Amino acid sequence: MTHNLQFYIDGSWVAPAGGATLDVVNPATEEAYARIAMGERADVDKAVAAARRAFASYSRTSRKERVELLSSVIAVYKKRYDEMAAAISDEMGAPLGFARDAQAAAGLGHLSQVLEVLKTFEFDEVINRTLVTREPVGVCAFITPWNWPMNQITCKVGPALATGCTMVLKPSEVAPMSGLLFTEIMHEAGVPAGVYNMVNGDGPSVGATLSSHPDIDMVSFTGSTRAGIAVARAAADTVKRVAQELGGKSPNIILPGADLSKAITHGTRQCFSNSGQSCNAPTRLLVPRDQQEAAIEIARKVAEQTVVGDPRDAATTIGPVVSKVQFDKIQALIEAGIAEGARLVAGGPGRPEALNRGYYIRPTIFADVRNDMTIAREEIFGPVLSILPYETEEEAIAIANDTVYGLSSYVTAASLDQARKVGRQIRAGMVHLNGAPGDLAGAFGGYKQSGNGREWGKFGFEDFLEVKSMFGFEAA
Repeated sequence: MTHNLQFYIDGSWVAPAGGATLDVVNPATEEAYARIAMGERADVDKAVAAARRAFASYSRTSRKERVELLSSVIAVYKKRYDEMAAAISDEMGAPLGFARDAQAAAGLGHLSQVLEVLKTFEFDEVINRTLVTREPVGVCAFITPWNWPMNQITCKVGPALATGCTMVLKPSEVAPMSGLLFTEIMHEAGVPAGVYNMVNGDGPSVGATLSSHPDIDMVSFTGSTRAGIAVARAAADTVKRVAQELGGKSPNIILPGADLSKAITHGTRQCFSNSGQSCNAPTRLLVPRDQQEAAIEIARKVAEQTVVGDPRDAATTIGPVVSKVQFDKIQALIEAGIAEGARLVAGGPGRPEALNRGYYIRPTIFADVRNDMTIAREEIFGPVLSILPYETEEEAIAIANDTVYGLSSYVTAASLDQARKVGRQIRAGMVHLNGAPGDLAGAFGGYKQSGNGREWGKFGFEDFLEVKSMFGFEAA
């Protein structure tokens, strides 16, 4: 990759306004392997101005033109697919197989879904004599995270391209290499100059400038709830649209009569997947109190079978967490669980044996967790599972809903009808019934402090569209 120390603005790779740089650290080795340029206000102003100029023409492109453009992006993405998987693995520690089969695949999946939605999306609707038309919202700012980099970049860039918006992307500075590669893909695919722009930088400089910029019409942010609040505050003075996908503390309710072995095994693996670095991970496992000991043994077996190690080793199940900051935070929360009286039944503080470097976390399980404990309240973002026993179905639902978050949830029951009944009572944007996977045609997003707006499928178009009513459009 040759553009690490440049930004992509108005269809060209350009030098940054300043000279600040940042090392990119491989979390498996704790060693820097690349360096990126860090932007400032002048870079943001230049990128936004380019996007504003391009909006005048790109917003008026036809459905056919946008279909062709997205098809071109997908073709180039496929050509550079293995490069993308390798970039993600190096920057955030995902095992190479997982980076290929899940991380890079998520990007391709979303782009493909956006293309299919665009082909039939109804931008115009006639009601009585009124035309209700949906038009591009304008210039968009995208601030994306490090944990699922291509998933979140394509969730934003894809619908923006499809609806006629122009944009400025700020990828995570912690894991920026996939974002640089994606930008090369966009350039090679022939995205018109100014439609897509990319500036690297951190939140307090580039992120805050984008959020408050008067020529940005909409900002879409994915990250922590704390940072999301800062984005919303920065955006408030210009009354721009803000879409946010934030934190989660997702409950996983196992109801009496469910297949305990299957449900616990599946839920524990999901919790540990991606080293626990997923906002929708099922981190609170709710089990009937009289089944807690059986659940512990099943979950402990999963922890023992989880291989923590080098992302390039084919035997590795999970790699390191992304950074020392995350490693230290997770260690502190594991210690808090012990100090507050939760029963440690697997894992615990420190690195796994034989791993003396790299930000590796031991797959950790706590039992006898109360919902007022820190490990049940805070998003840990590591491979840490809390088992909470309950007495009745009503208590399980109450515990599940007793959180400031409301992103995802999971319900497993002996019958689908029972799972549906409980699922309807969970205050969350998503519910997985009886182990069902996510559906890219569905809506991704949360209630409460997990954010607002929705991504994926046709629902992902809505935040990028303004609704205009043209009264008297149809002749009387």
